[in-house]
Amino acid sequence: MKKILLTVALAVTMVRSFADEGMWLPLLLGQQVYNDMVKRGLKLTKEQLYSVNKASIKDAIIIFGGFCTGEIVSSEGLIFTNHHCGYDATANASTVEHNYLKNGFWSKSKQEEIPSAGLYAEFLTKIEDVTAEVLDSAKGLSGLDRVSKVTAVTAAINKRYSDEATSTIARVSSLFKGNQYLVFVYRRYSDIRLAGVPPESIGKYGGDTDNWEWPRHTGDFSIFRVYMSKDGKPAEYSPENIPLKPKYFLPVSIKGIKDGDYAMIYGYPGGTNRYETSYGIKQKIDIDNPTLVKLRDMRLKYMFEQMKNDPAIKLQLAADYASIANYWKFFDGESKQLVKYNVYDQKKAAEAKFQTWANGKPEYENIFKDWGTAYDQWRPFSKHRMYINEGIFGSPLLAYAASLQQVENAIVKKGSSADIKKALDATREARTELLKSENKVSDQNIVAAVLKMYYTDIDKAQHPIGFYDAIKSNYGDLSDEATYKKYAASIFANTMILDNAKWDAFAANPDATVLQADPAYAVASAFLKNWQGKFLQNYQQFTLKNNEFGRLYLKGIRQMDTAKAKKMYPDATFTMRVSFGNVKSYAPRDAVKYDYVTTMKGILEKYQPGDYEFDLPEKLLELARKKDFGQYIDKQRNDLVVGFITTNDITGGNSGSPVIDGSGNLIGLAFDGNYEALSHKISFDPVYNRTICVDVRYVLWCIDKLGGATNLINELKLVKL
Repeated sequence: MKKILLTVALAVTMVRSFADEGMWLPLLLGQQVYNDMVKRGLKLTKEQLYSVNKASIKDAIIIFGGFCTGEIVSSEGLIFTNHHCGYDATANASTVEHNYLKNGFWSKSKQEEIPSAGLYAEFLTKIEDVTAEVLDSAKGLSGLDRVSKVTAVTAAINKRYSDEATSTIARVSSLFKGNQYLVFVYRRYSDIRLAGVPPESIGKYGGDTDNWEWPRHTGDFSIFRVYMSKDGKPAEYSPENIPLKPKYFLPVSIKGIKDGDYAMIYGYPGGTNRYETSYGIKQKIDIDNPTLVKLRDMRLKYMFEQMKNDPAIKLQLAADYASIANYWKFFDGESKQLVKYNVYDQKKAAEAKFQTWANGKPEYENIFKDWGTAYDQWRPFSKHRMYINEGIFGSPLLAYAASLQQVENAIVKKGSSADIKKALDATREARTELLKSENKVSDQNIVAAVLKMYYTDIDKAQHPIGFYDAIKSNYGDLSDEATYKKYAASIFANTMILDNAKWDAFAANPDATVLQADPAYAVASAFLKNWQGKFLQNYQQFTLKNNEFGRLYLKGIRQMDTAKAKKMYPDATFTMRVSFGNVKSYAPRDAVKYDYVTTMKGILEKYQPGDYEFDLPEKLLELARKKDFGQYIDKQRNDLVVGFITTNDITGGNSGSPVIDGSGNLIGLAFDGNYEALSHKISFDPVYNRTICVDVRYVLWCIDKLGGATNLINELKLVKL
């Protein structure tokens, strides 16, 4: 702890700037923040929240798979996380005959648990401040020189703190837009096994209709277990491995909750941009978000058309569809809330205040003038970039085809046969995965649609030269949808990527002319090279300037008002944070008030037999109608509580995070935000912000009553009084 320098104090001795705003570093909670937590209902000491020398709550919180949060809930390494966090693993374990997505899976013994290749759990072991080392190395540097130096120094720090032999991994995180640097050190365990998951009709109940909405009735949980070698070390999967003996695990409370109860959420929020400028807000509202939503809407439409009538296709596309759909709705809501709450005007007012202070200070006085120029220079190309990422390479076939550029480069540069083989080998596994997941009908429709949308929406001066002229000459009128359908059909019928015989012939004798003539590669290459050759440099220059101005702006803000600076908190960076608040009902609009919990009664009210989003397993209906809720019943309501809401500050990456009461017991799992506050990545709303959580009593009821996996219940330390 001695290495944690004074620079950290600014980030962690903060008082909260709004009602429940803030994602705090739990290891260094300032006394003011801790006192506030106690006033709100916390009954634990600082050392129980985070300790370097003793087991504490932080030791039960894991990075799950590199994209979610999980928590250890038993002395045998049992993990709770969200259903959508375990979705890929469940889909990969499923077949049409054993469809765990559709029917659920409950292991009745450890021997039945299913290995999940590629999943891992990372436990935080320590954090140290390396700000001085990084910033000293970058003194006097700016632009690309500064970025290159900081990148090199942070890479060296990561290497110094990492140790492959002990599965120790270090990652330096930049806080306050490059004004502070901490190194986070983790121990990674790679033998993770699926222990239980409810049917998708429970884990995704409500589907896209209810996504980001309250009231919510989704059983968004899945259960895994982390294993270690017999000598207690991280290890790859082996039947000889044994369940992890964790330093700490969370007790599970079935006492129930009340409106106003203290709630604390630990986890790994992925990213916020609370210090975004008015320029960035305008860019999001006008161009980035609407373009992304439009393109994802198109992709989802064609995927859903194939999924809805064929269980095998639904299973094939399920994980990709869920991933695309989740943030399709988010970015639509984000734009609407940014406008509704006048965030642009708020940012302009803050910037005007900063400018008044900055006048006469050479380091700061021209920031916004130069920043505005940078945005003006970038804006004409920004929609094009969205179309490349979310449109052209939103097609799985074209995205894979683009990766073959490295093969072309190796051939054209007359590299050795070993170089060419290495390039081909790098794409071989990805092709195998493509063939497994590729649904030709939906992807072909996506390609046809996006090529027409690009032609219509992107400035003709930015098009690949000659590309659309060739389509017109060979397939017809460029304003006619049928033209693009014929062209897409030809691509899919003739590409070697989807034809094993043609691919094997090419792989045996790699030839640049053959690759360049392949219709899928020709399309992908035309757009990729056009982007790389003419416009990528614009984006790189803009990103460099945007980051540099952001760093200087935050540096200036902290100097402008040192008292206010102490109330600032760093943006989320997928590093361990804790937020706190209360269970709380809310009124989103006139004459409407939302209760703080949802119940089984609401599940049954939404039930629609055979519906894609609101169907239910027969066994759940039978148990629910009999009110067979066992020890998990909420006696006050004489019903089973399914979900609840809190005022906690979270974002993506917090999926699966434990919701913890004032005594340190698990009461639920965070899994979503509410639509009325979807501007939260940029602007936290102190009135309407809510975190949507699945109640742990519903989780346990599903495991016990629905799944019959009492063996898993028996592992838990249940708190009943």
